Amino acid sequence: MSETIPQEFWQGVELFNSGQFYACHDTLEALWIEASEPEKTFYQGILQIAVALYHLENLNWRGAVILLGEGSNRLRRYPSSYSGVDVDELLSQSAALLKTLQQIGANKITAGDLRENQALSLPKIVLIND
Repeated sequence: MSETIPQEFWQGVELFNSGQFYACHDTLEALWIEASEPEKTFYQGILQIAVALYHLENLNWRGAVILLGEGSNRLRRYPSSYSGVDVDELLSQSAALLKTLQQIGANKITAGDLRENQALSLPKIVLIND
């Protein structure tokens, strides 16, 4: 694991957790492009989950489902705690959302589902101190 986590990563986490998924994407994409492994794939996994949530906000069910799956698959290779992030918790929340979206179905998701937020609990990045 990298000794120093870039400040931009923490900014991306804040944007993610405050629901600013497009801004999170922009912040993390810049990091991802410059990163080397293993951080590169880690950033990409979080980035894809952020983009999935952005698609969901725009009622793009297919984009949300595909990117939730791809982002989760990338993060599965990391330990439960990586770079100060509770990876298992993010994966668990993402899997729960993916399951709910699959149950709702492609043409059934509405803006009301997002506003009411009972059916759709959006993942948050939980930080832990290594």
